[in-house]
Amino acid sequence: MKTKKLVMAALLGALAAILMVLDFNVPLAPGFIKFDFSDFPVLIGGFVFGPLTGVLIAFLKIVLNLLFKPTTTMFVGEASNFLLSVCYMGVACLFYRKHRTKKGAVIGMALATVTTSLFAIASNILVMFPMYAKLFGMSIEQIVGMVSAVNPFVKDVTTMVIASLVPFNLFKYGVISLITFISYKKIEVILKKYSN
Repeated sequence: MKTKKLVMAALLGALAAILMVLDFNVPLAPGFIKFDFSDFPVLIGGFVFGPLTGVLIAFLKIVLNLLFKPTTTMFVGEASNFLLSVCYMGVACLFYRKHRTKKGAVIGMALATVTTSLFAIASNILVMFPMYAKLFGMSIEQIVGMVSAVNPFVKDVTTMVIASLVPFNLFKYGVISLITFISYKKIEVILKKYSN
């Protein structure tokens, strides 16, 4: 990787980490799931420099975020965030690399939003929730109880996913896709100017 490109990736990783620190709760989402805009620099970096650079930016985001804000989930939340970032960026970038038009970008981001939302369902049910429960000495039912306290539609694991995770992820990645669509071309010019 060229030095200038590496510097740009590091800057995008630092920006993503800062955006990750500025997270906040959204209605009907459990308290341990936060909304942030950190995937915006990851996606921009992936679009401009390629998916491998996007993975590097996502990794830097997590490492730098841990310097600003220690883990409260025994790294389960950070691991999930990294995997979802890579999934979202990877799907969008791989599609966009083959269809380099505005329409290609929109379709790529839409596919990435849906794919990442589906991946989040599988990864949370099969890995993240059980790991979180085990590390904190809880049962899955207790996690469901935590979520149902903020979302009255949640009664069990299935309704927790349908009424909480799916809307949250569709909203989060939809918003990031929209911001990227609006700003990408202007940012791309700047990043390419300083990385060549």
